[in-house]
Amino acid sequence: MCCAASVLAKGWLSPREAFAASRSLVDLIRDSAAKTPISTYKLRGNVAVFEGSGGNIAFLHGQDGKVFIDAGITASRLRILDAANALSSEPIRYLINTHWHFDHADGNAWLNAEGAAIVAHENTHKRLLSAQRVEDWNFNFPESPLAAIPTEVFSSEKSLKLNGETLALKHYGPAHTDSDISVMFSNADILHCGDTYWNGIYPFIDYSTGGNIQGMIKAADANLAATTDKTIIVPGHGHPVSNRTELQAYRDMLLAIHEIVAKLKQSGKSLDETIAAKPTAAFDAKWGQFVIDPDFFTQLVYEGA
Repeated sequence: MCCAASVLAKGWLSPREAFAASRSLVDLIRDSAAKTPISTYKLRGNVAVFEGSGGNIAFLHGQDGKVFIDAGITASRLRILDAANALSSEPIRYLINTHWHFDHADGNAWLNAEGAAIVAHENTHKRLLSAQRVEDWNFNFPESPLAAIPTEVFSSEKSLKLNGETLALKHYGPAHTDSDISVMFSNADILHCGDTYWNGIYPFIDYSTGGNIQGMIKAADANLAATTDKTIIVPGHGHPVSNRTELQAYRDMLLAIHEIVAKLKQSGKSLDETIAAKPTAAFDAKWGQFVIDPDFFTQLVYEGA
């Protein structure tokens, strides 16, 4: 899940500005999505990725119709349609959710109305079907409308053959949430990691719905095991076209900070004392410049250390 961030070129806010605003973070995200342009990155073959509406959206097109990996935010609907229609005139057929969070599934209902069957892990189905509270954002999400609920669910793995491509869907186990899946475009050698991977920025971890730092590290290891130096890797957030070298740096950052914070916590340090020790200092210049600032990320790691 993402909130208003410091990427000014995208029209987003810093964490302090967001919390100081009179409106909720979700409202601010919707406002941003309503005006942010959608950037298109063509990857390999008939696979592309759209940036600018919440999480990064992978897109597959061909004779079987348009396939979306994540739905972004409803306020971006027209811009997303324009970007997709610029690549293909085929109808919309499928939407795959990498997890339940608002910035990846808010557009479910309109994509379903356009003809998309929605595929997701069973925990995404469960989370969208009922109200959810994300404690670290102090926000209650209402249950989703019926049109937004996935109709094709799985528990571990699922394979789809569409547009000459084999899509391999795999559940990570608890990581960013308890509903995260990866989507591998097997022929094109492209992996969408959802929010188990944030490229060049500290990630959010949603403990309220089953996430934890140790699961994030395991997910990063799984992503590394599933890729080679030739694989194009699509993160949930950050620059949408990544690679194994950047993913390895992300995994190493998670592991190093977790080890430092765990030692401080085990020595009896309180959360405030751990934050004051600045356990992320060696990484902040690179990783701490987005919505999850160093203090907040330390809090998230401490919670699961």
